[in-house]
Amino acid sequence: MEMKKYDVVALGEILIDFTFAGTNADGKKLYEENPGGAPANCVSAVAKLGGRGAFIGMTGRDSFGTDIRAVLEGLGVDISGMRFCDSQHTTLAFVSLAENGERTFSFCRNPGADTQLQPSDLDAAMLEQARILHIGSLSLTDEPAKTATLRAVAMVKKAGGLVSYDPNYRANLWHGRTDAVPLMKSIFPLADSVKLSEEELELLFGAGISYETGAEQILALGPSLVLITLGSRGVFYAAKQGFSALLGVPEVRVADTTGAGDSFNGGLLYRLTRRELPLAFTKEELERDISFANAVASLCVMKRGAIPALPDLAQVQAFMQEHGM
Repeated sequence: MEMKKYDVVALGEILIDFTFAGTNADGKKLYEENPGGAPANCVSAVAKLGGRGAFIGMTGRDSFGTDIRAVLEGLGVDISGMRFCDSQHTTLAFVSLAENGERTFSFCRNPGADTQLQPSDLDAAMLEQARILHIGSLSLTDEPAKTATLRAVAMVKKAGGLVSYDPNYRANLWHGRTDAVPLMKSIFPLADSVKLSEEELELLFGAGISYETGAEQILALGPSLVLITLGSRGVFYAAKQGFSALLGVPEVRVADTTGAGDSFNGGLLYRLTRRELPLAFTKEELERDISFANAVASLCVMKRGAIPALPDLAQVQAFMQEHGM
């Protein structure tokens, strides 16, 4: 089998997360500037672990865009597929944290540079060299990024690559539009691996749906692997080979859940791309891969920010040894 240049190419939103970091002497909120955006977080996790990652997306021609590029490049992510937008600023998100580390988002994205990626901006050679293309659903909220995303999926599939999909819902980015759910679901038949949260499963398939039923419905649409993240309760997975289970996670002190799902995804995609055929696994092999991804996410939530909190391979291996994973 021909070896492709990249394990994972991620495409989609890239932004600055301003993460709440306490208050000053006058009681005013202080925020840390952390590069973020789900696809960027995911491929950063792959690269930090030692995988070959690249990113395709758009920032404004501003200091935030420059900062984002420097951070990704510093992690070893190939940023030659990134483009500048002259008409819009880099997208910003302000993240407020609750006592338990759960977060709420306020976005400055109207429309934001990340939504301005055109099909003509796509790096065709990079996409053809992707073993896995990772996308989320927030690049579907606005044109031209929506068309660019679908074009990229078609190019990767034509070149024999796989598609990883994270349907990530942020109500205020859909502006109350009713097309969010059907658009998010429209990618399932194009995806090989799907990772979604418990909340997104209920949004897409109805309140009270069981993990088993939800996963079965997604597998029936075409994907080979479905993962439902359940926060501190772990991950439920189902594979088209016919096996499924719920795998727990160790208890850790949570500082910030930003990037938890993305770091899990990055850890999983890193592990899947260690084998020649990423989706040819036994139950035992897949569960080892998921345990590894759980360890990546556990380490990520123990620190503030998404990309700054990502662990390297040695840290993950030490964590797994310490927790008997």
